[in-house]
Amino acid sequence: MLKNKMKHNKIKNTGILFELLTRQITADLMETDTSKAVNLVKKYFKNGTEIGKEYQLYKILTETKYNTESRAETLVEAVLDSRKKLNNTSIRREKYNLIKEVRESYQEKDFFNTKINNYKVLASIYNLFQHKEEVAPDEYVATKFTIIEGITSTAKAHKTNKTYDYLKKQEKDLRMLAYSTLVEKFNKKYSNLTPKQKKLIKEYINNISNTNKLREYVDGEVEEVKDTLKSQIKKVDDKVTQIKLTEVMNQIDGLKKGNVVSDKQVVSMMRYYELIGEIDDVAN
Repeated sequence: MLKNKMKHNKIKNTGILFELLTRQITADLMETDTSKAVNLVKKYFKNGTEIGKEYQLYKILTETKYNTESRAETLVEAVLDSRKKLNNTSIRREKYNLIKEVRESYQEKDFFNTKINNYKVLASIYNLFQHKEEVAPDEYVATKFTIIEGITSTAKAHKTNKTYDYLKKQEKDLRMLAYSTLVEKFNKKYSNLTPKQKKLIKEYINNISNTNKLREYVDGEVEEVKDTLKSQIKKVDDKVTQIKLTEVMNQIDGLKKGNVVSDKQVVSMMRYYELIGEIDDVAN
């Protein structure tokens, strides 16, 4: 009897959905002070949601690195056992609602038609989660081995969220949307982000659901920026400029308000980093 072949569905792949959303967050925040994708991540990937739990399993299989295939296979089996405990009905419902809101918030073609660098691994994880070994045993084994190869790879570990790759280095195929014109536009516009700006975006995306950690990070950066500005102001000869910079510095404490870091606060912090860079250029 002919076995049914495994069929990957990109739109329903939890790992890919999360990656696309975090890429969209980066794109949105570079254009405006808000991002609808932030709310979607907070809503659907927060602690307690089934797709949030499933995403953590994707993350384990894409970020964990072992030296031996036996350890990697043990990990895969453990993750599969955990996946079986999730509520598939809830996962389907949550994905349906998430995809519906994505389509209401963004152009579907632009959002989903994106090149994913670790697509093969994410697709393999999806297929492994969705299909049973007896459906297509040969494909099942090949899919499982693809994941094991990724875990045992000696190459630099890939992050599940490829937005982080952008924060580390600009690669020609990284960006937001699949079609080349917007990719080029993105790379051209944001290739000169400072290390501090890149780090902030990384922390923001990585801790969307961990508001306390993000708040602690931003509060610490506020103090560091204040100290840097105090030092820089002394190097500025023009008195009027000194006064203006002092006023700007005194306003930065506003970024520490609230229990949750807002989109606007992140954008404002990005601008403070940019200001520091501009002062350095002038002073030097």
